[in-house]
Parts: sequence; C-alpha cells; structure tokens
Amino acid sequence: MTNSEIFAKLSALIKEQLHDEKLEVTKETAFNDDLGVDSIALVEFIITLEDEFDLDIPDEDVEDIQTMGELADYLEQRFKK
Repeated sequence: MTNSEIFAKLSALIKEQLHDEKLEVTKETAFNDDLGVDSIALVEFIITLEDEFDLDIPDEDVEDIQTMGELADYLEQRFKK
C-alpha cells in the first residue's frame, strides 16, 4: 500500500469520524490544532485504524504523531515490516 493510498484512507476515516465529509485534509493537517481532536478522540481514531488495517498501534508510537502526514508515514513504515 502506497503512502498516497494510506493517506486517502486516513482522510476518509477522519472525515467519517468527525462527521464532516467536506473537511479539507492535507498531510500538514494537525489532529489537535486543525481538527480539534482531543486525546480521547485520537484514541478512538487509532482504534478505528487498528481495525481497518489489522494492526496493533502502541500508545507510545502515537504520542509523537501530530499530523495526518506523520500518521500516513508511520503506517507506511509498519506495512513495510
């Protein structure tokens, strides 16, 4: 799965979770600053990703992820392993 494919899936999922299909999402979009996603909503989103991609994403890995692009890069690296 390419980074672009991962990002497209992430964008669709975050729009669905936030109930805003018109939301503009870029790789620079920050979860907290731009989307207003608090820590609880981020945990819910990570759980959705774990189910969607059949992965276990450790909490300590998520702590350093601030943007949609960083999350796409992280998932891309996980798929390469």
